[in-house]
Amino acid sequence: MRVLLACLLFCFCTGKGFALEVLELEPVADDMTPVLRKALATVTGPHVRIVLKPGRYQFLPDYAESSYRVITNHGNGVKKGIFTLQGFDSVEIEGNGAELIFHGQVAPFQFYRNNKVTVRNLSIDWDIPFTFTAEVVGVDSRQGWVDLKPLPGNSYKLVGGELTFPNVDGFNYQYLGSTLYFYPDKKRVVHGAWDFKSKPSRVEKRGKGVFRLHEKLKHYPEVGMWWNSKGDRHNDRYAPAFQVRNSSNILIDGVKVHHALGMGFLFERSKDIQILNSAVVLKDEQHGTRVVSSTADATHFANCGGNILIENSRFENMLDDGVNVHGTYVTVNKLTDKHTLIAELMHFEQQGFEFAAAGDEVWFIHQPDIARQTMNRVIAVNPINEQFVELRFEQPLPANLKVGDLLENKTWNPAFTLRNSEIGDHRARSIVLKTPEPILVEGNRFYSMMSCIFLRGESFYWYESGAVEDVTIRNNRFEHCAYSGKEHAVVYITPRLGRGFDATQAFDSNIRFIDNDILTFDNRVVWADRVDGMTVTGNRIVKVSDTNRPPLHPNAPVFEFTNSHRLTIKDNDYQGQVVTLLQLDETSQASLQH
Repeated sequence: MRVLLACLLFCFCTGKGFALEVLELEPVADDMTPVLRKALATVTGPHVRIVLKPGRYQFLPDYAESSYRVITNHGNGVKKGIFTLQGFDSVEIEGNGAELIFHGQVAPFQFYRNNKVTVRNLSIDWDIPFTFTAEVVGVDSRQGWVDLKPLPGNSYKLVGGELTFPNVDGFNYQYLGSTLYFYPDKKRVVHGAWDFKSKPSRVEKRGKGVFRLHEKLKHYPEVGMWWNSKGDRHNDRYAPAFQVRNSSNILIDGVKVHHALGMGFLFERSKDIQILNSAVVLKDEQHGTRVVSSTADATHFANCGGNILIENSRFENMLDDGVNVHGTYVTVNKLTDKHTLIAELMHFEQQGFEFAAAGDEVWFIHQPDIARQTMNRVIAVNPINEQFVELRFEQPLPANLKVGDLLENKTWNPAFTLRNSEIGDHRARSIVLKTPEPILVEGNRFYSMMSCIFLRGESFYWYESGAVEDVTIRNNRFEHCAYSGKEHAVVYITPRLGRGFDATQAFDSNIRFIDNDILTFDNRVVWADRVDGMTVTGNRIVKVSDTNRPPLHPNAPVFEFTNSHRLTIKDNDYQGQVVTLLQLDETSQASLQH
C-alpha cells in the first residue's frame, strides 16, 4: 500500500506563515477509506489540497469516521463520513477525472466551517443503488396485484412475504415506499404519473425471477413500464453526496454525481457558491438498469447568502427538484421577556438547523399579515434542543408579537443565477425559488415532470421562506413540462401559508417572464396567485398534438391569475388550439395591461 504525501510545498500570502499541505492519493487499496483517514490525520495546518490521481477509488463504510450529524432536509443521526473536512481556512480537491465509488450508508463529502472550498474534476457513484427498479410484466387491477421482474443491478430479498431492499450491510428500508413508474426507453417518469407509497399486503415469488405484489392501487402501471421505489420516508434520505455547512467561497467545477442517498449538493448557511460544468445524472453505461440519480434534490440551498451561480450544468433523473433556494420560517413558541423568545423549528427534517446566530437580522411576521414587517438583531442564541431555540434580541420585541407568528432570517438570503443549464427527466420541479434578493434564470432548457419554475413560500409543511421580490426569467426553452397527474404549470406561483394568514394578500412581487420558448402538449403556462407586479411578454408558445402525451387538463387556461396586482401580459405569440387564453379574477383584472 502506498500513499504519496507532499507537505509544506509553499506558503499562502496570508501574513500568518501557514503552509499549504498537499495530500496526493492513488487507488492502491480495495477500501480507500482508511487510506484517506490516515492521510488526513497528518494535516496540521489550516490549508489543505487533496490531489487524486486518475483511477477508480472504492470507499467502504467499515472504517469511516462516525459522528452525529444534523443535516437539513435529511435524517439527523450518526453518519459515516468519508471526506470529512471541517475548520480549514481553505480546502481544495483536485480529482483529475477520478471515479469515486461508495458502498452502503456513507456521507461522501462534508465541508463544515471552511472559508474556501474548491472541488474539481471527479465523479461519484454507488456500487449498489439504494433504489429498487423492476419491469412490470403483469397487472390485474381487479384482483389488485402487479407482477414485477427486478432488473439487473438491484439488491433485494424476499422474507416472510415482504420484498425488501437494498439489502446492503444488513440495512433495508421498512417497505418499498415512495414509488413512481418510468418509461424504460426514455428513462423518465410516465405521462400523468402520480407519486404513491407502496406497502404491499404480501409478496409472493412466481418463478423465472418474477414477484407478485398484492396491493390495491389508485393507479396501476402498464405492462412494460418500470417500477421504481426508494424506500420509506423516514429512512430514504441518509445524507447528500456533498454537504457544505457554515462555509464560504465555494467552487464546484466539473463534478458529476451519478447516485446519492439523498440530495446531490446541499448547502446550509453558506455563501458565495458556484456550481460550474457539473451534473447530477445517470452514468452512461448504467442507462440500461437505472432510472434514478440522486434520491432527492439535485441541488439545495438553505439559508445561504452572497451570490449563488449555477452555470453550464445538467441535472437529470433525480427524485426531487433540480434546484431549491429558500430560507426558513420558525414559529414563536413562547415569549419569555421583552427581549427574548423561544422559537420552534416546525418540520421534522429541520430539527437542529441553525436558524440564526448572534448578529443576524430577523424579520417578524404577524398573522394574518404575511408581509415582512419589523426587523430586530439577534444578540444571543441558546439552543434548547433540536426543536426549540431561545433567541435574545437587541431591541424590545414588537408589542403585537404573539405565539404562532413567524420569524424569517433577513441576513441569510442569496442572489441567485441559473444560466445555460439543463434540468429535466426527473420527478418534481426544475427550480424552486424563495429569496428576496435578485434572481436571474436565463438561457436554460427545462423538461420536468412538474412545474419548471415554482415559487412557493410556505408556512404549512416545510416552512420554507420566503417571498421573492426581483425575478427575471428570460430566453429559456421549456419542452413538454408539467406532465404529472397532479396539475401544474410551466410557471407556477402558489404561496401556501398557514390558516392564520390572509389567503388573498399579495406575497411574491416583481417577476418578469420574457422572451422564452415554450413547447407544450397541455394548456397551462403561467398560473399565479397573490402576485404584486408581473410582466409576461415576448414569449413564443407552441401547443403541439402528441398522441404519446395527450393534454391532462384540456380546459385549463394558458394564463391564470388570482388575487394579483400590476400585471402586464402582451406581445406573446401563441400557436395551437386553445380553450381559454387568459383567466383573471376581479382583483387581477383591475390592474391588467395588455
